[in-house]
Amino acid sequence: MNIEPDFPNFAIILAAGASSRMGKCKTSLPWLDNQTMLCYQVSQWLKASVTPVVVLSPHNADRRFEMPPGTWAVVNPEPSRGKTSSLLIGLQAIPQAAETIAIAAVDQPRSAEIYQTLLHSHQQHYSLITAPVHGDRLGHPLLFSRAMRSELETVSEASQGIRHLIKHYFSTINQVQFPTPIVLSDLNTPEAYQSQLDLSSA
Repeated sequence: MNIEPDFPNFAIILAAGASSRMGKCKTSLPWLDNQTMLCYQVSQWLKASVTPVVVLSPHNADRRFEMPPGTWAVVNPEPSRGKTSSLLIGLQAIPQAAETIAIAAVDQPRSAEIYQTLLHSHQQHYSLITAPVHGDRLGHPLLFSRAMRSELETVSEASQGIRHLIKHYFSTINQVQFPTPIVLSDLNTPEAYQSQLDLSSA
């Protein structure tokens, strides 16, 4: 990856999964602003001054040609190894000097305003980890400081991946409250997808 980033903050978008519960590739699902779910999420990160790093798989690698300028794309050749393998491939593409690394999944589209609010709070409080919260539940995306990079690089499926870090650092997480439950949504099924699309389009 020898292209200079537009911003010092990065977001890894995990998009290499098989989408088995959805029944079709989530990257191509229609979303807001006449965009696919993937392109919408990428565009919102760019609006928030964050460089998106999209991790695709061999079956959807052609999606990289549809993404707006400023997007980085990498391919996980073996996505069957689990979500953690995609995270590690995404991390390898990000410069060591990156100030903030956000982690999101393709089925967690949020607005640029949510990303900006999280990033501002994360930087203002010099947080190790920042997470959106609705009620008493942590949502997504998660933001990690540069100081957490070495720990991110050691996660594995065997150690529960990111969940292990969240449990270990839970008491220090910068929790940013949001009035909307959108920060909790994971669009894993056709029903969840259609319900959230209807709400977001209203």
